[in-house]
Amino acid sequence: MPITSPDGLRAMLDYQTIAVVGCSATPGKAAHEIPAYMQRHGYRVVPVNPFHDEVLGEKAYDSLADVDEAVDLVNVFRPSAEAGAVVDAAIDRAADHGDVKAVWLQLGIRDDEAAARAEEAGLDYVQDKCYKVEHARFVA
Repeated sequence: MPITSPDGLRAMLDYQTIAVVGCSATPGKAAHEIPAYMQRHGYRVVPVNPFHDEVLGEKAYDSLADVDEAVDLVNVFRPSAEAGAVVDAAIDRAADHGDVKAVWLQLGIRDDEAAARAEEAGLDYVQDKCYKVEHARFVA
């Protein structure tokens, strides 16, 4: 079951290294502005975008599997139809590397079946919530 409680959301905001799948290089897009906000608030943002070598001044990776550093949370900026595959990649990474602890699907993105798979794999899971809004509500 996705996390919705204030305490659960606050705990999710404690993760420091965040792989942002679908991180955009285009200023003005939510997939650019929200990760930039995360950076400004001290989070380590690891962009995952196969169409760019660099986003937000950081090396961009083609896929979550290609990221060569430990990741605490996977933040997803992809359509709901693609979210399940990203969640499965996060589950695989957690099993292979032991690093991913949580998945966050941004506002408007949801996949209840993926939520069940993440829960079964022991990952915390948020869907259909904006990371920036929740951060401003509980931390900033």
